[in-house]
Parts: sequence; C-alpha cells; structure tokens
Amino acid sequence: GQSICAMSSDAQSRRASDRAQEKSVRESNIVAAKAVADAVRTSLGPRGMDKMISSPKGETVITNDGATILKQMEVAHPTAKMLVELSKSQDVEAGDGTTTVTVIAGSLLNQAEILLKKGIHPTVISESFLLAARKSDEILQSMSVPVDLTDRDSLVKAASTSLNSKVISNNSSTLAPLAVDALLSIIDPLSATNCDLRDIAVVKKLGGTIDDTELVRGLVFTQKVSHAAGGPTKVANAKIALIQFCLSAPKTDIEQNVVVSDYSQMDRILKEERKYILDMCKKIQKSGCNVLLIQKSILRDAVNELSLHFLAKMKILVVKDVEREDVEFICKTVGCMPIANIDTLHAEKLGKADLVAEESTSDGKIVKVTGVPHAGKTVTILCKASNNLVLDESERSLHDALCVLRCLVKKRFLTPGGGAPEMQLAYQLSKWSNTLSGMHQYCVRAFAEAMEVVPYTLAENAGLDAITVVTELRNRHNAGESAAGINVRKGRVTNILEEDVLVPLLVHTSAVTLSTECVRLILKIDDIVVTR
Repeated sequence: GQSICAMSSDAQSRRASDRAQEKSVRESNIVAAKAVADAVRTSLGPRGMDKMISSPKGETVITNDGATILKQMEVAHPTAKMLVELSKSQDVEAGDGTTTVTVIAGSLLNQAEILLKKGIHPTVISESFLLAARKSDEILQSMSVPVDLTDRDSLVKAASTSLNSKVISNNSSTLAPLAVDALLSIIDPLSATNCDLRDIAVVKKLGGTIDDTELVRGLVFTQKVSHAAGGPTKVANAKIALIQFCLSAPKTDIEQNVVVSDYSQMDRILKEERKYILDMCKKIQKSGCNVLLIQKSILRDAVNELSLHFLAKMKILVVKDVEREDVEFICKTVGCMPIANIDTLHAEKLGKADLVAEESTSDGKIVKVTGVPHAGKTVTILCKASNNLVLDESERSLHDALCVLRCLVKKRFLTPGGGAPEMQLAYQLSKWSNTLSGMHQYCVRAFAEAMEVVPYTLAENAGLDAITVVTELRNRHNAGESAAGINVRKGRVTNILEEDVLVPLLVHTSAVTLSTECVRLILKIDDIVVTR
C-alpha cells in the first residue's frame, strides 16, 4: 500500500503548487501592470514631468502624452501590454486623459491586490468594480455642467486645460483659441454630433516660434513651387487641377534599350518627346487651369525640365510631389477632382481659389492656397516651432486639444478638472458602499479609495504635501463642494470652476470605464500558457 500512499501525497502537493502558481501569475500580472502605470504617473497634470524617449535609431521624442509614451516603450510583459492598449483606446475614444486612464488602472490594481491578499475571490472583486464603474458614470453625469457649442469661451477654457499639462503650456493662450476656431469652422455648432478630425490638417514647419502658429482657411503645401525658366509664384483667381499622371516622356513597360544608330533618328526621338510634352501642356492650358498640383510618382519623374519650361511659358504655377494621402483633403478643400488621365482633363474638374502664393519662411518656402470657395469643410493649422522636438510635441498637443473639443461635440457636458471629479467619485462611492451588503461593500470602498490616486498624484507632481492637500480636498467634498479641486498654480484647494479648469465629461467617463474594464480583464487571468 506504500505506492498508493506516495501517489496521493504527490497529487496533493501538485494541487497545492497549482494554486500557488495561479496566485503568483496574478501577482506578477499586477506587478507588471503597476510598473507601467508608475512609469507615466509622474507626467500627470499641469506640473507633470516630460519623458524623453530615445529609440535605437537615435531619434528622440520628448512628450507628455501618456499614449505616446506607452506606445514608444518596449513592453515585454503581456499584461503590461494591456495597459498600453488601454491608453491607446482612451486616445481613440476621448483623445485626452491618456495618462489619467493608466494611473487609475494602476491604482485599481493596487487595491485589487490588497483585496486578493485578504482572500476575496477575483470574480467578486471584478463584479463590484463593474458596479462601482456604472455608479461613477451616474455621479459624473450629476456633477457636470451642460455646455453650448456656440459659447466660445467655455470651449477655449476646455482646450487650454488640455494644453496646460503639455510642454507648450505657456503658449496655450494662442493655441487654444486656434483649436476652437478650427473646430467650429468645420462643424455646424447647432446640429453636429460628431466631427471628423481629418478635416483639420496640421502642417508642421520649422522656424519661427510657437506664437507664429496660425489658422489657414485653405491649404498649405510645405513644398516650394517648382521654378523653371521663371514660372509664376503667385496666381490670383486660381483654377486648380490635381493630376495623377506624369508630364514626361512615356516609358516602355519592360526594361529594354533601343539602340539608335542614325543621328536623324535620334533627332526624331527628341522631337517626338518635345511634341508629346507640348501636346500635354497645351491640353492643360486649354482647360483654363493655371495652378497645377502633381501627385508624387514612383515609376518615373512626374515632371521633367522640358514640361516645366513649357508650363512656365504658359504662366502655370506648378507644385509637385503632392503626397498620396493628401489628395482627398485637397479635393475636399478646393473642390476639385483628381485627374488620372490627360484626356479627362475638363474645366469642370478644376477647383477654385482666390489666391495661390508662395511665401518665404525662415526654413524654406511654403505655398498657401487661400480664399477657398466654400470654406467650412476643411481648415489647416500651420504649426511653427524652433526645433523639431517642440514641433512634434506641439502637433501632439494640438491633436489632444482638438480631441477634447471633439468630446464636447459628442457629449456636451463639462466637468471641473484638477482632481475634483475623482475626489467626488471617491466620496460618493464610499457613501454609496454603505448601502451595499457583504463583500461588495468592501470592494466598492476599495474602488473609491483607488480613485483618490489622481488628486494625490496631481498634488505630488506639483510638489505639494500630498496627504494634507488630499485630506483637505476630501473634507471640502464631504461638505458638499463638488467643484473643489487642487489649484496647482496657487498650491491649494480652491473651487476649480472659477479657475477655468474644465474637462469634457466624456474624458472622465471613458477613463473610468476603460480602466475598470482593463483591471477586470487582468483580474480574471489566472494562468499564462506559453505556446511554442
């Protein structure tokens, strides 16, 4: 009977190790995810730090945007990758609050770990977190203020709140109104429920300072006009053709050489080429076009010296190397149609503009197309900055500001910022948890505590005494001041609505929902199976 006895004890120990493994997998998952959350924690809020990310290729990115930081980070652990995905989905959903969402998730995991150590079952925690997330949606709704899209001031406030945590916060007074004007000009403020940010092109140009950033109702090309033989650089009452074919001698389809032995034959080839190109240029001129945009071509040169010479003689302005992905935007802006073949070039396919002119900037020249007939479909923001790092960061920040405005179009509510909504959630949820029974009460209270991480981190990043500030904030909320938040500039707790720190409701609701979803996913995992 010895062998039987040995076997049973063996099975017992195996079962015990299984359970231990399940526990350790969960622990390692939580630790990995928390590590990612802590990496971006310091970049939360207006006094947050920036991260410098250098890639193996030697490129450097300086950014404050949570999604960008996580996207660039090399994350090996599968659970940590979930947090990266989380901030990405927040970026898609709301556009701003990408750091907040990661920090909240990390804090929820922290609480979940404590609950797990007390022996509460993961599914119970997960259910309670879901309940709490649903409840927090209601709480956030109840503390938000409706906003009207025609009220430009409150939109500017919301945009500048988003810009305040970025590198270019001191320029937010110029950039926020820019973003608002850009957005308002592509939607109808009374009826729109969503807007397409692709209708706002952000064009980056080195040189100048951020204050030189401007809004162009029309198009901006960063290429210069192709000058050959003194072509025009400025055309009024432009008729614009966007062509997708090449103005150069045709090539054979297969790689082959033609050997010309006789000089007169060679002459004939050259003549043919000239005639061919001249015919094309004449057709273009016949349609009444005086500005020509030529799409980039891979197969052969889109234009050659000869065709440029002819076009310059005909006083046609040429911009070459137009990117493939810009074609749609250009068509929308000037109302032209892309022309794929020389024979289909008709006058009705041309777009119109009042002025196409070349302007000099400190870094080369740009082409501006202004006075577009039906302005209101698209706009261009021309970003300027003194170096590439600031330029890229200002583009990202502008994108964040535009996303914040898009959230307002989707859900027209503003909530106070500065850690106020999170503190309100913590207070209301812990009050609500007393009405629940059993384990749920315990877990919801943990969820409420987790929410306090945002004001805590805000205070910490601003160099305030976090514990004192958060305690004061909690007292103010208990006293019923739902708009009390941390005023980072003055370093104390004030009514944040008066300080114009406003955030769209959608940013907060999606942050809470998404982070809860992510945490519930992580909690449900009990084993990692590696497949070969």
